Amino acid sequence: MTDQTSNKDLTAILTTNRRIALVGASAKPDRPSYGVMKFLLNHGYEVIPVNPTLAGTEIHGRRVVATLAEAAPFDMLDLFRRPTEVLAPVREAIQLGAKTIWMQLGVINEDAAHEAENAGLTVIMNRCPAIEIPRLHISGPTP
Repeated sequence: MTDQTSNKDLTAILTTNRRIALVGASAKPDRPSYGVMKFLLNHGYEVIPVNPTLAGTEIHGRRVVATLAEAAPFDMLDLFRRPTEVLAPVREAIQLGAKTIWMQLGVINEDAAHEAENAGLTVIMNRCPAIEIPRLHISGPTP
């Protein structure tokens, strides 16, 4: 499935969503979530790493939390999980008032996307903000 979100809509999302809960955060430099988190922080986003195994530690100077509830409030849920593992955090993000669900490259779950869209959230699937931000010449969220 190819995400059909327009460049205009992607730009709006990436300039208005300032606070990001990153589920699947890793402290391992070779993991994609590690690099993407650093990229987002360097571009002015507030990123809250979520990983129950690493809770209480720090990644890129940010305290890792165990749950989405601890990360709330946040604008965007950024998912580094297997497609079969995203429905529960998407449902929780809906309950916590998120505006956007962002499923990373390779993360495609139509059921989760439909639930989020039906709840009024914007869904981006099978894309990476660390690719889209430079491609669209976005400097970060607008103040």
